[in-house]
Amino acid sequence: MEREMRNGRGARRFNQRMSDHISGYLYTLPFFAIFMVFGFYPMLYTIYISLFKWDMLGDRTFVGLRNYRLLLMEDPLFWKSIGNTFLIWFESVPFQILFAILLAVLLNQAFIKGKGMFRFFIFLPNITSLVAVSLIFANVFGVKYGLFNYLLTVLGLDRIDWAGAPWATQLAVAALVFWRYLGFHMVIQLAGLQSIPGDLYEAATIDGASKAQQFFRLTIPMLTPTIIFSTLIATTGGLQLFTEPFAFMSDLAGTNAAVNGGTNNQVLTVVMYLYKTAFTDHAFGYSSAIANLLLIIILLFALFNSLLVGKLRR
Repeated sequence: MEREMRNGRGARRFNQRMSDHISGYLYTLPFFAIFMVFGFYPMLYTIYISLFKWDMLGDRTFVGLRNYRLLLMEDPLFWKSIGNTFLIWFESVPFQILFAILLAVLLNQAFIKGKGMFRFFIFLPNITSLVAVSLIFANVFGVKYGLFNYLLTVLGLDRIDWAGAPWATQLAVAALVFWRYLGFHMVIQLAGLQSIPGDLYEAATIDGASKAQQFFRLTIPMLTPTIIFSTLIATTGGLQLFTEPFAFMSDLAGTNAAVNGGTNNQVLTVVMYLYKTAFTDHAFGYSSAIANLLLIIILLFALFNSLLVGKLRR
């Protein structure tokens, strides 16, 4: 009798666990269904199409890994797009993260009045229409009538060809990216700062630590996971950079220059090259190979970030 009661209780617990598991799967089913349709299947299809030569209208011709061989060994424009992407990233992201930390520390101080207003205006570019932002920057960096060149002439200096000089165009695009996403990363760092217990700062003050010592020996170490997370987000976005340089070049030099990434391909990023090969050259197999290589690069950065975070936690 006692054994039968124990078996009955065990069966009820098992049924309850199964019911909980099924309920959990049903709650998450819509997400996985949407992901499979709009995420996983397109990714597999992109890998499949990269093995063909196809203009999307005619018949597909199987070429195997030929698209990847051409990209890696015979396409200097692809490597130039890689170099441009990393150069714009280097000119924008490190300074972006640094200034975001400094602004977050400043706006986290108790003596600052109107902190909410300052946070709003710094974050505002992130939610502003990119068309409006690119138009503003095209007027600032205009070759003939731009504000920056006007100030240079007032100072007796030569005008800068922001549309043609490679270093100048890349710097202008990096400035646009820096200005647009600075507020976003500031909010992330501010959230990290507010998670640091105030008792640590009180103890450091009692021990005689100065504000500078507290910043470098307390704030930065405690913010390290947040900084790494913010850097990963910025790097992932930077490797997929398309809209900012495309819209900026459209306003500055016209649509043809935007499609080619500038008059000398000076701001041709990987995604812009993908767009050009797909919708201008109609080489969809080739553009699919570009997309897959970009995915591998992003995954490598994500893996590096995961290993770095795990090492810091140990």
